[in-house]
Amino acid sequence: MPGMTLYDKLVASHEVARIDAEHVLLYVDLHIMNEYTSPQAFSGLAARGRDVLRPGQQMAVVDHIIPTHPVPSALRVIADDASSRQALNLKRNCDTQRIALFDTTDPLQGIEHVIAPEHGMILPGMVVLCGDSHTTTYGALGALGFGIGTSEVEHILATQTLVYRVARNMRIRIDGVLPAHVSAKDLVIYIVHRIGAQGARGHAVEFCGEAVAALSAEARMTLCNMTVEAGARAALIAPDAVTDAYVTAHA
Repeated sequence: MPGMTLYDKLVASHEVARIDAEHVLLYVDLHIMNEYTSPQAFSGLAARGRDVLRPGQQMAVVDHIIPTHPVPSALRVIADDASSRQALNLKRNCDTQRIALFDTTDPLQGIEHVIAPEHGMILPGMVVLCGDSHTTTYGALGALGFGIGTSEVEHILATQTLVYRVARNMRIRIDGVLPAHVSAKDLVIYIVHRIGAQGARGHAVEFCGEAVAALSAEARMTLCNMTVEAGARAALIAPDAVTDAYVTAHA
């Protein structure tokens, strides 16, 4: 696909149909759910008498309501009643629809945007969606990731596709060498300061340059994760040897 950005190529390779000049029907390789944005989606499916089309391309994790008490995972208890009901509801929905769940006491449970790469679920070239704005994290591995709303969660569960408005392209090049003790978080905060909290609104941002190439895969995840704070709809870094090494180590 000559003359196309990485973002353009990812969208084109997952385009099921062109809807109009601005929208495509986008195929979703992996859909990640949490306890917050999925309940209404499952209820909507049930009301229509529909099942999840491709359970094997879904993953769920109890994420935002996990207590911070320093106890082994097997002994975790969610004491808050409303939060506990959210976790139980997610488990019931996942059991019914045969969806893999990292539950409250699962030793592999963790923050959704951390465990997905750590468990080898994210590969370059994928489209990965989740009902959480920081799904942009996966762009660090050359995957197109972005957050979606509850109605869109239901659409993906039913069809494994999303009606998607294509973003505009933005490239941010960072050359030179970062000073000692300057982290990827420092870097992205500086970028947001420079371009503004809405400076990347409506855009898919691709990072490049010497300083970006020198970052570890984990540091790149921080950079892509926080680009949403500038209003970006996606953040990407082209796969390279660092990406290959991370993906291979977590396969």
